[in-house]
Amino acid sequence: MAKKNQPRGPRHEKEPKEFEEEVLQIDRVTRVVKGGRRLRFRCLVAIGDKKGRVGIGIGKATEVVNGIKKAVTKAKKNLIKVPITDTDTIPHEIKIKHKSARLFIMPASSGTGVIAGGSLRKILNLAGVKNVLSKSYGTNNKVVTAQASIKALQRLRPARKAKKIEDKKEKPVESKKETSEKPVKKEPNKEKKEE
Repeated sequence: MAKKNQPRGPRHEKEPKEFEEEVLQIDRVTRVVKGGRRLRFRCLVAIGDKKGRVGIGIGKATEVVNGIKKAVTKAKKNLIKVPITDTDTIPHEIKIKHKSARLFIMPASSGTGVIAGGSLRKILNLAGVKNVLSKSYGTNNKVVTAQASIKALQRLRPARKAKKIEDKKEKPVESKKETSEKPVKKEPNKEKKEE
């Protein structure tokens, strides 16, 4: 009786990854040295857990796989927390300029979807944002656009803090109106003009 191929020892199951990875761009870059040109690959990778944490990283290596690994380790070091509302959108609109990229991101009602293009769309999906409107002006460079989108998401503030800031702005204005009310004597001035 022939033995069936059975795995020996304990079975190793793959652990579920903490972050999802998305390769945004792979470029062939060369460096000119004395002997000629050295070829390497530059990989731009975004990672996220779809629960509000997202990051990007750039890695260079002679092989694509090694470049992606380097980029993922850098992205894990540069993670940011994105505030997401109950309707799976961002708390407020934001405009940002980073280098030659200009981005405008704005919250949307549920069911809208992610209206974005290029690297911004992938980063928003990895962050867990499901409803958002956006427009990208300026450059089409994926590296700069990815950096700009991370910078924009970093500047977002949770909805509670935004409300508190608005309340603080309104209160001093009201108190100024109350204190500035003084009886004004207009009648004597009118009499002088009539004379």
